[in-house]
Amino acid sequence: MSRHIHWYPGHMSKAKRLIQENIKLVDLIIEVRDARAPRSSTNPEFVALCRNKQRLILLNKKDLADPSMTERWINFFKSQDLWVEAINCLDMNDVNHLRKSIIQFAEERRKLTYQQKGIYKTTRAMVVGIPNVGKSTVINGLAKSAKAKVGDKPGVTRGKQWIRVHPYVEFLDTPGLLWPKADDQTAMLHLAYIGSISDDVIDMLEVAVKLIETLRGMYPQVIQNRYGIEDMEGMDGYSLLEAICLNQKWIRSGGNPDVDRGARQLLGDYRSGRLGALTLEAP
Repeated sequence: MSRHIHWYPGHMSKAKRLIQENIKLVDLIIEVRDARAPRSSTNPEFVALCRNKQRLILLNKKDLADPSMTERWINFFKSQDLWVEAINCLDMNDVNHLRKSIIQFAEERRKLTYQQKGIYKTTRAMVVGIPNVGKSTVINGLAKSAKAKVGDKPGVTRGKQWIRVHPYVEFLDTPGLLWPKADDQTAMLHLAYIGSISDDVIDMLEVAVKLIETLRGMYPQVIQNRYGIEDMEGMDGYSLLEAICLNQKWIRSGGNPDVDRGARQLLGDYRSGRLGALTLEAP
């Protein structure tokens, strides 16, 4: 991506400090990732930050991801001896299943601490993740109320919130935390596709062109089915975007394709699932 991105603003540094200061208070780290991009939607620093803590990798937005690829990712994480769950945080059946798993973990730990120390302890969990993967929505679903602040733009969560979701389970919600170096161009693009980088700091036209090229390589039928482009032979991403605009009647005065509108529409269609359940990365 050619345009400079302000990748690590001040509130990201604050978020990292918040996690570092509170990590000693928690027993379980729940790392929320986007199921469409499980590799790119993690902060590499989480591994070091969460060392010596039980970790649950939560692949959220599974309804927007390719089910067969999600299954491959689950098997991959399990092969690494990691606790992993895939959910749609807007589906209460999924959320209730997750809630039972976490309560079961808390009950087992509660019994163990009583056997060892003669006391019952509340399990405290920290929910971490990069911006816009659905951390607050996950917590609200588990708490069965809107206690964590939610927004549709990256970085809405602010400050420190302890939220009780069960008589002996509490969650700490944390702001989304990206990593300080933007040196992986593929990861940056994938995060831009899914909306974890604010549209305000990306070139949407450039990102949309790259998304078209990615989809043509992985899911060519999507472009055909959604936008009616049958013959893509010899066309680059920009030419395909122009063809999509012409097919969809997104035209500027003078008859030229409105590629800016097309870029916004394409990214919106992908993020909302209107293009189908599509995963960007394989394990």
